[in-house]
Amino acid sequence: MLCLKNMNKSYKLGKEEIPILRNINLEVKEGEFLAIMGPSGSGKTTLMNILGCLDLPSSGTFELESMDIITGRANKLAEIRNQFIGFVFQTFHLLPRLTALQNVELPLIYNGMKKKERKEWALDALKKVGLQDRVHFRPPQLSGGQKQRVAIARAIVNKPKFILADEPTGALDSKTGEQILSLFQELNKEGVTIIMITHDQEVADKADRIIYIRDGELFNERIEGAYV
Repeated sequence: MLCLKNMNKSYKLGKEEIPILRNINLEVKEGEFLAIMGPSGSGKTTLMNILGCLDLPSSGTFELESMDIITGRANKLAEIRNQFIGFVFQTFHLLPRLTALQNVELPLIYNGMKKKERKEWALDALKKVGLQDRVHFRPPQLSGGQKQRVAIARAIVNKPKFILADEPTGALDSKTGEQILSLFQELNKEGVTIIMITHDQEVADKADRIIYIRDGELFNERIEGAYV
């Protein structure tokens, strides 16, 4: 479904070029639950931005559903994000003045879906995450776990090819975090592909496969002491 080959990313600082990601090779198959684990400064945020079509590699190849992402123009990348990717962030990114239902409807508005249909889709997504009794609540009226469930409902409402979750339990207590991870596992059993970025080994262990990143390079095995 998703394939990176010999992918590199660097940024220019004056005349100097600073490498961030080095020779990344990664394949993600449909229906996988993959965790990418690394400490701060390892390059995992840059990798997440590329996987989410928010940034482009400096070199190499990136294919999503057989599409060449690197040659895509900015407006095309926005379409790809909306059509293929659902995002879940550590800090939820909900609009505080909108209800849970209205927050979940947002991706469907961008798609041009009619009001009646998008309300049905949004209600269905909120039911899937167990928030059918909170549809008219606004984010300030919700707990941290409920906010993250709304964010997950928003991520799945458009029926994306995969969910990209960036530290999805980072702002939650351990019990609530377990509930959110269980929800991800349920969604994965239903066929949703999940790529989760984390620095926490216990969180990563919930996935079916773990890839480790350190100093901009991917490893299949954990290097002791490098992921704290």
